[in-house]
Amino acid sequence: MKYQKFPEGPFEPTWESLSNYKIPSWFEEAKFGIFIHFGAYSVPAFGNEWYPRNMYIQGSREFEHHIKTYGEHNKFGYKDFIPLFKAEKFNPEHWANVFRKSGAKYVIPVAEHHDGFAMYDCSFTRWCAAKIGPQRDIVGELAQAARKNFLTFGISYHRAEHWWFFHEGTKFDSDVLNPEYIDLYGPAQPENMQPTEEFLENWYLRLCEIVDKYKPQIIYFDWWIEKPVFEPYLKRFAAYYYNRAYEWNREVVISYKLNSFPRKCALYDIERGKIDDIDPIPWQMDAPISKVSWSYVEEKEYKTTEEILCDLVDIVSKNGNLLLNTGPRPNGTIPEEEENILLEIGKWLLANGEAIYGTKPWKIYGEGLTKLPTGSFVDTTKVSYTGEDFRFTTKGDILYAFLMGKPEKEEIFIQSLGYNLPLFKNEIEKVEVLGEGRKEEIVWKREERGLKAKIPGFRKLNYPVALKITPK
Repeated sequence: MKYQKFPEGPFEPTWESLSNYKIPSWFEEAKFGIFIHFGAYSVPAFGNEWYPRNMYIQGSREFEHHIKTYGEHNKFGYKDFIPLFKAEKFNPEHWANVFRKSGAKYVIPVAEHHDGFAMYDCSFTRWCAAKIGPQRDIVGELAQAARKNFLTFGISYHRAEHWWFFHEGTKFDSDVLNPEYIDLYGPAQPENMQPTEEFLENWYLRLCEIVDKYKPQIIYFDWWIEKPVFEPYLKRFAAYYYNRAYEWNREVVISYKLNSFPRKCALYDIERGKIDDIDPIPWQMDAPISKVSWSYVEEKEYKTTEEILCDLVDIVSKNGNLLLNTGPRPNGTIPEEEENILLEIGKWLLANGEAIYGTKPWKIYGEGLTKLPTGSFVDTTKVSYTGEDFRFTTKGDILYAFLMGKPEKEEIFIQSLGYNLPLFKNEIEKVEVLGEGRKEEIVWKREERGLKAKIPGFRKLNYPVALKITPK
């Protein structure tokens, strides 16, 4: 079959060989990327990107909504959303321009979600955006536009879950049972049933096609590939991809969740999560701008720009990257609220980026009494930072201290910079507030118990606020 020839290179499909992989410096320096959930599931714009599955779960909110809005499932099923997914206003150049202005350094669209509809020109199926719906190679066009805008391009591949995604539709009279559409809905097996060799081989071959056709520098995997049956295919693919990158003379990243890969073999990702200390190995957190869905839905609730920036700073202080998701409308436009948030992030990074890009963690990630929830799926938990909460990053001898919340008084106090602690041994020459095109020196004094500093106009500043501390 096509793509079975294994590329020559330094990697073999064993964990021992793959443990020689190194996360590239470009990724460590980037800190911020854009994720995109855009597909036929954007058309109903209800619930979230799992609408294709939930609409077949009898008694669910999506099930009732579907019958009320579209009719019986044997008359109008998920397949019928695909011709309505036209992406007629999709402008990849505009998307890439917005992402560049957001300050992001890489972009990762979902090439195929659990629904089995490929957003790229896939030779293995008729159910792809190049042949039906938009009749455009969405992934290919965005790859070209992203690279023109100096963004590193990657893809996300969620096909593993397709094994069971439409199984609920087999339990009643729905179009999932129609053999004419088995190439979209199948296999539609129970989640507790092990995938067949045929499915796994097809999963692998489709992925190899994406690699060879689009040369992505990041492959993002969702969950469920941690099932033991996927292990030999993950090893095969990682060696295939890393050896292809060796041929291309490019450094690449595989992003995984849970325990799908040994930690040394790829990049660990936490979905919508936080960690409580510095991780010595680079990692990534992915989260949507929206509080309710990864894809476009009509019921909107967004995080604030300040909340997202505080997450970015906290993640970077702990040696991680933030992958922030946007969900375009089915016509291909980015919702104005999301575009505005992205541009606000970019404006902040234009002023404070030197304290983010290319930085390393300090000896401690921060100080303050505010406790953060840790683990996955905690990104919407309300966190109220105070004027006593700080996060730190470094670049060479420079230390950056981020004030995470508004202080009650004009004066701030950083305990970790006291003479009585051996964390910052050098004498301090100056302390500045990073600003839009300027650096404003502030009045400060270093004491035994910490560093005191007065920030003029602190109530008008955009938080988090970055302080640049330069040693003598």
